[in-house]
Amino acid sequence: MLIFISLLAATCYSIASWVQWQRATGKKLNVRPMVLLLGLAAFMLHGVSVYHTLHHPSGVDLGLISMGSLISWLVTALVIGSSLRQKIDNLFIGVFPMAAITVILAAIMPTSDVLKPYGSGLFLHILLSVLAYSIFTLATLQAALLWRQQLALKQHHTRGLVASLPPLQVMEKLLFEMLWVGFILLSISLISGWLFVDNLFAQHLAHKTVLSIAAWIIYAILLTGRQILGWRGITAIRWTVGGFLLLMLGYFGSKLVLEFLL
Repeated sequence: MLIFISLLAATCYSIASWVQWQRATGKKLNVRPMVLLLGLAAFMLHGVSVYHTLHHPSGVDLGLISMGSLISWLVTALVIGSSLRQKIDNLFIGVFPMAAITVILAAIMPTSDVLKPYGSGLFLHILLSVLAYSIFTLATLQAALLWRQQLALKQHHTRGLVASLPPLQVMEKLLFEMLWVGFILLSISLISGWLFVDNLFAQHLAHKTVLSIAAWIIYAILLTGRQILGWRGITAIRWTVGGFLLLMLGYFGSKLVLEFLL
């Protein structure tokens, strides 16, 4: 049943992203309700899959694959919710395929060995970390769209995907709104980690902590540069991607090494 639900979710995600691509390139119009309906259906099915892949009688599975599915589910929720008030539907093209891949992998891959109960404080830390990572994932996708938009405008290509995007100033404003939310969540997550995680540097978490702090510094410099020096454009995009790569290496890199290589 889990595999069937996950396959159905992946199918809805795939169709929705394909239809949105057709819409973005000007081949189809007035299909937004269809994209949203398929996306919501996939999101709800994905939620059922996430619940069953995370929760087990012996504890919660916080392995690489299951957490990847959870993060993509949260990113999907953020994009669908934001699309109701902002013109960011084209993010579906990147987010939905990512969610489709992770929901399938979580359903077919065996359960990891990281099954254990978690206290409320530690669970809060994990939740904040996942939310922060999800926001920064979304911000990085937004930065990629912003880069594509800037490149197209410089080359005077204003049709297709670029024509369906909001103005450049709106795209940048939305990017920094995401970065501020992610930065605040990451800050609280780091503080809660020091409060609730025992022997942080003795649990194979030292590299993850160091890389997370390094990412926090990168985002702090970017947001300060924005406020004081007016950083924007390619500078903001580079710093956004750099911080995200550090977070991704710290979280998924450490899990990959601990779960599959050691």
